[in-house]
Amino acid sequence: MNSATQTYWDEYWGNQEKPQSVSAWQFGAAPDYLAQLVVDGIKTATCSGHIFYELENEPLPTTKDYNIILNSADQPVAITKTVEVTITPMNKVSEEFAIAEGEGDRTYRYWWEAHEEFFRKELHAIEHEFSEDMLLVCERFEVIHVKDEQPIKS
Repeated sequence: MNSATQTYWDEYWGNQEKPQSVSAWQFGAAPDYLAQLVVDGIKTATCSGHIFYELENEPLPTTKDYNIILNSADQPVAITKTVEVTITPMNKVSEEFAIAEGEGDRTYRYWWEAHEEFFRKELHAIEHEFSEDMLLVCERFEVIHVKDEQPIKS
C-alpha cells in the first residue's frame, strides 16, 4: 500500500480498530472509468478469473475483506467492503450480476463481450485458453466511503 493509500485508510478509521483484511488495487481494464462507476454507485460487483488466484497462489476474497479502490495513478478513490463471493462458471453468471458490474450499456450482451475479450487476452498472455465455462470469482461489494466528491481524473 502506498503512503497516500495508507494515510486514507488510517484517517478513515481514526481511533477505531481497523479491519485486518484490506487490499488496495485498481481495476484491470479502464481503472479510472470503473472506479468512477464505483464512486457513482453504479458498479456494485466485479469478477475475476479463478485461475489467476490459483496461478498466483492468492487467497480468494471473503466477506471480511475491505478494498481500497485506486485510480490509474494509484491514488485512492473509495473504500468498499466485500459482501458476497461466489465461484461461478462464466456461462452461468446471471444477467442481474452482469448488470451490477455497471459497465458499458449495462446489458448482459455487453458484459459477455467485454469479459470474453478481456479474459481471452489475459489467458493468452499466460498460455491458457479461454472457455465459456471458465470459473469466475464473482464479488459483490458496497461502498463504505468515497474519498472526495470530485470526478476521478486520469
